[in-house]
Amino acid sequence: MIAVGASLVIKTEWYLGFWGRIAWAEEKLGGDGTRTFYKLLGIGTIFLAFMVMSGQIVTALDWIFKR
Repeated sequence: MIAVGASLVIKTEWYLGFWGRIAWAEEKLGGDGTRTFYKLLGIGTIFLAFMVMSGQIVTALDWIFKR
């Protein structure tokens, strides 16, 4: 997961060429919204991977869904 997230952040141009632009991201995040979206998605993936590795994902899911 960390490798995929890092790839999204580092190789944003390749992903942009492969998947193309996202209209929603362009509208909501500005002119280069798709690039920003891919980078945020990569950072989120890395964060999620660290939560899974440390076992904190269960605590976070309990906090979200056991209200």
